[in-house]
Amino acid sequence: MKIQAIIATAVLAGALTTPAWANGDANAGKAKSTVCAACHGADGNSPTPAFPKIAGQNDDYLAYALKAYRSKARSNAIMNGQAANLSDQDIADLSAYFASQPGLKYKY
Repeated sequence: MKIQAIIATAVLAGALTTPAWANGDANAGKAKSTVCAACHGADGNSPTPAFPKIAGQNDDYLAYALKAYRSKARSNAIMNGQAANLSDQDIADLSAYFASQPGLKYKY
């Protein structure tokens, strides 16, 4: 009985701590990222300072930001339009892809 309770607790803890973006597919995200590349670069490392570098960002943050643009809770004319038709799966895939890319390097 004790072992069953321990297993049940472990399974529940794992389910509660699994992030929402865990279902994102980086390969699918890469295929969907062509529109993003126009401003953010093919791998998320924007070639111009006018657009943010999103490579290597936390995928949870990227998903949060895209959902906020989609709902217009976060306002940006370009991003609101780009995110408007993204599904939750599209957002998860894009977030997984850009998070998997090498991002900024810090100099100490």
